[in-house]
Amino acid sequence: MHEPLVEHRLTLDGVTTRALELEGDGPPLVLLHGFADSADTWRRALDLLGRRGRRALAVDLPGYGRADALKDGVPVLEQYRTFASAAVRHASEEAGGAPVVLAGNSLGGAVALRAGEDDGLPLAGIVPVAPAGLDMPGWFRVIERDPFVRALLAAPVPLPEALVRTVVGEVYRALAFAAPRAAAAEVVSSFTQHLRERDAVATVLANGRRLLPELTLEGFALADIAVPVLLIWGDRDRMVRHEGSRHVLDALPDTTYVLLDGVGHCPQVEAPERFVTELERFTMRHNS
Repeated sequence: MHEPLVEHRLTLDGVTTRALELEGDGPPLVLLHGFADSADTWRRALDLLGRRGRRALAVDLPGYGRADALKDGVPVLEQYRTFASAAVRHASEEAGGAPVVLAGNSLGGAVALRAGEDDGLPLAGIVPVAPAGLDMPGWFRVIERDPFVRALLAAPVPLPEALVRTVVGEVYRALAFAAPRAAAAEVVSSFTQHLRERDAVATVLANGRRLLPELTLEGFALADIAVPVLLIWGDRDRMVRHEGSRHVLDALPDTTYVLLDGVGHCPQVEAPERFVTELERFTMRHNS
């Protein structure tokens, strides 16, 4: 049976967001996306999980997709940590109190690591996927200095939606994929659907500038993580290089580490079958 994917509105930690949910069986999964992305990044993985009858919940993080904006005056990562904690508790309650596996890509991976430090959460394990903030290259500067992005933001008149989405899509291809020209058109279109206008692009970049000072290795307490960890990375990640894995492996030597060959920053869209296989193996191993 192919479990249907349900899209609905959900309020977590006072934030109204968009959720993509599989009401299947098995240990509950909560999925967090990365910077400038949305819950749609998980659609390929959710399709595979749905075919296996699994239970899963993907949500738009505050400030992205169709979620409420970030709050002023509150550290960004703290907002994401409390939001993720609320998502975990919600998923656990919906599954009759079962512990949750929390997975996140990039920024979502950093949030998963932060959530893993909280021994009060009903977590069966965490799956950071290319987590940001361990060894951060200058990817944000690359985005801001891209000549097409700068031209888009500086244009004196509103630009057509098709042009904005094309510019955003080209930057996404270049940074997120091992083989940019091979990126599926529907994946790129899914990413850009929430960045149709210049103001939306400017807001996302403003979120990034606000976030970056908080996204440092010193912000993690990796040794405090007591739940099982599956760390997944692509060996051709241009945004967050896989050498950052050493920080997690040094602090948590029992971590299961999977380095996917020929894969870039977003394994869930570039290699969904391999990603879901590893996620399922980990989830079932730590099902209790």
